[in-house]
Amino acid sequence: MKRFAFLATLVAVAPLAAFAAEDAPRPNILWLSSEDNGQELGCYGDEYAVTPNIDAFAKTALRYKNCWSNAPVCAPARTTIITGMYAPSLGAEHMRSLVKLPPDMKLFPQYLRAAGYYCTNNSKEDYNVEQPGQVWDESGRKAHYKNRQDGQPFFAVFNSTISHESKIRVRPHTLKHDPAQAPVPKYHPDTPTVRRDWAQYYDKLTEMDAIVGRQLAELEAAGLAEDTVVFYWGDHGSGMPRSKRWPYDSGLRVPLIVRVPEKFKHLAPEDYLPGGLSERMVAFVDFAPTVLSLAGVEIPGFMQGSAFAGTAIGEPRKYNYGYRGRMDERYDFVRSITDGRHVLIQNFNAHEPYGQFIEYMFQTPTTREWKELFDAGKLNEAQSVFWKPKAPMELYDL
Repeated sequence: MKRFAFLATLVAVAPLAAFAAEDAPRPNILWLSSEDNGQELGCYGDEYAVTPNIDAFAKTALRYKNCWSNAPVCAPARTTIITGMYAPSLGAEHMRSLVKLPPDMKLFPQYLRAAGYYCTNNSKEDYNVEQPGQVWDESGRKAHYKNRQDGQPFFAVFNSTISHESKIRVRPHTLKHDPAQAPVPKYHPDTPTVRRDWAQYYDKLTEMDAIVGRQLAELEAAGLAEDTVVFYWGDHGSGMPRSKRWPYDSGLRVPLIVRVPEKFKHLAPEDYLPGGLSERMVAFVDFAPTVLSLAGVEIPGFMQGSAFAGTAIGEPRKYNYGYRGRMDERYDFVRSITDGRHVLIQNFNAHEPYGQFIEYMFQTPTTREWKELFDAGKLNEAQSVFWKPKAPMELYDL
């Protein structure tokens, strides 16, 4: 890796010369992310979902069946993404923390920038850690790869918030999905209120799909599609209660779809097949090393993930891991693990109920009605579990 050490030094004094001097083309890398949605997409077999743009994209790319976000809520999940480390390793598993990093540790876009990449984030950060210097060339609502220098490779993130938990409860809202057909999980009470929230969630997924479609079209119109590796992913499970904030499969399993153009097929995952489905266990902890591997940048030794594409593909793991710490104003301590079929959960605070009162979560109509029905003794056993003290251990067969 002497070449990259030299390159980093060169970038410090003359960044344009650094990327212009590269003798082999490097891919652009585009991340399209959406908030608070799991695999409730047509391309993942959900017949209730209306997501034509992502479904079409999936036919040209590789879908991952077993991708976990590691944390079931945004900030610690993004801690894991930006550092390539499990958030508990940094003490950053608690929602809305601000942890100071070791002095020799950088966030992965900083390694890309040192290698000549133009790095943009549009626009959410929310990392739970103090930023060690400048992380992005641009970060904000106007950040865009089009602002790079001629010939400069880019890494760009565009994050959609339209499917966020807060959007499920916006009223008035004219439903597009029929609530009578909504897929209500058996742990939720089957009421008009719950069905309406689920239908509105799926409406928001359709709106999110349109945004992804426009971003893909923009890349195509710019003539960059054949030079760009594209990732689409959701940042954790749905914003409905017992998905977001809980390290069950419903809170952690997310869509991940990766398209590698023919020009860079030598960097594709080992099981890459357009329109294919990968069984490989991947997680947010793998995202940073994978992007560095695609860019040909050495992966720092502190990163705990494993690259699944690029020049330094690692060995697949047998398990994915999840964790829950403090959620806003309520402390908790949960760990989970999956092999893709089974999910094992350990609740260290078993004396607390699953559904501790969290003010923000209780703004969702489903949450309030679910608790009111429990208090009135109107729920069955499966629907009541959420409001009772936890079992110390839980094992599920998916």
